Amino acid sequence: MNQVLVEICLRVRDIEATLDFYTNLFDFEIASRREFPEDKFDLIYLNSPGTSVQIELTYNYDAEPYEIGNGFSHLGVTVDDLEKMHEICKASAYETGELKGLSGGTPYYFFVTDPDGYRIEVKRKI
Repeated sequence: MNQVLVEICLRVRDIEATLDFYTNLFDFEIASRREFPEDKFDLIYLNSPGTSVQIELTYNYDAEPYEIGNGFSHLGVTVDDLEKMHEICKASAYETGELKGLSGGTPYYFFVTDPDGYRIEVKRKI
């Protein structure tokens, strides 16, 4: 049996700030947006460039702040030019960590945090 990962769902509080993060800082594109005002939530699907995986953003109109569980760590994306993306993220309003490598090795990743506190690991494309 063949299984394929198709989406990851993130619950978000500020949909416009979150869309700005994923579509302007990164190159995600809005695939669809479905609004359910009677049920007080919206679903926005973002395409991840070069893959069939989507991020589903769930915006609940009256939600209290979400707690990101201690079992969740991060999402990961790869980029062609790690140093350039690091500079773009550092120049943004988003919390951006330093370039790192494991055990003091050559840097090949860093983390940036989205408006809802989800950490994104940005790695050099291998």
